[in-house]
Amino acid sequence: MATILVTDDTAFMRIRLKDLLTELGHEVIGEAENGKTSVEKYEKLQPDLVMMDITMPEMDGIEALIAIKKNFPDAKIIMCSAMGQKRMVLEAIQAGAKDFLIKPFTKARIEEAVAKLI
Repeated sequence: MATILVTDDTAFMRIRLKDLLTELGHEVIGEAENGKTSVEKYEKLQPDLVMMDITMPEMDGIEALIAIKKNFPDAKIIMCSAMGQKRMVLEAIQAGAKDFLIKPFTKARIEEAVAKLI
């Protein structure tokens, strides 16, 4: 079981991810609606894993990923995006993301991504 912080600007997607992760036996210990809040919550909660959307207001997922990795180099972050653009995937991986999920994702794909990191 992993403790997970879910970051997405869409409430529906946060709920969906939380439900899927809970069904897989993990504990969602926090939610954030933008990158700025995600960085703050990561510092407080220090979860095992972060599921982070790329496109968000205030601070996007890649900026948040970089900010978290700067203070917590061992942070495990899986990026999520509806845009399967090669450039964004590469940018996220180069910035330190451990995996990349393209929305809409399946329970099996989430399970596979989390299992690789925990």
